Amino acid sequence: MEKLNGKKIVVAGATGGIGSSLVKLLVQSGAEVFITGRNNEKLSNIAASHGIPSSHFLAADISDGAQMELLADTVLSRIGTPDILINLAGIGIIKPMEQLSLDDFSRSIQTNLIGAFLFVKSFLPAMKEVKKGLIINVPGVLGKVPMAGAAAYSASKYGIVGMMQSIREELKRTEIRITNLFLGGVDSPFWDEIDLRVQKDKMIREEEAARSIWFLCQQPASGVVSEMVLQPFNHQAI
Repeated sequence: MEKLNGKKIVVAGATGGIGSSLVKLLVQSGAEVFITGRNNEKLSNIAASHGIPSSHFLAADISDGAQMELLADTVLSRIGTPDILINLAGIGIIKPMEQLSLDDFSRSIQTNLIGAFLFVKSFLPAMKEVKKGLIINVPGVLGKVPMAGAAAYSASKYGIVGMMQSIREELKRTEIRITNLFLGGVDSPFWDEIDLRVQKDKMIREEEAARSIWFLCQQPASGVVSEMVLQPFNHQAI
């Protein structure tokens, strides 16, 4: 396994429960971590909690092209080319079709899919220059197996999977690796705004989800974990 000591890692969506837990693990492993998310106050608190300097976080919406350009410029000037990109940013809109509006669908695509596109596109030139790196996305199981009421969410997550598979074909002459993590239900605030009966006590814990990503960051340089699935024991969809 690859050691994380000294690795330069960018985490988008660091203000969520999984993101915060992951940042803690990465910092404890000796990585140089740059974090981003939409809420500056939350970013500041997470940075302070884990000993991350103020130069190593910046509030940004990864679905906004101008903000992503600023984020990439800031990261590259402060820590250099990232060794690992981790995208945990996204929104979850779960509604049946008769309640799903065009705005709901558009926001899902803009945040989850276009955000992932801009995040990768902003850093890929620098990574291609050094011909190495690791990109981790978390499409979740709804990026592989559909669910009733998840038309918008699944569309955005299936899109990430197809997009990253295509990008992988472009990177065959480099050592840039791509990993998709298909997480099942995680006990997180994701479900707070969703009108759906769920059993949080049987879901994956945020800390366990974070540890799976931390593990993926250490995959051996001689190979690649192209996909990983982590699901609640009682609800295995894949």
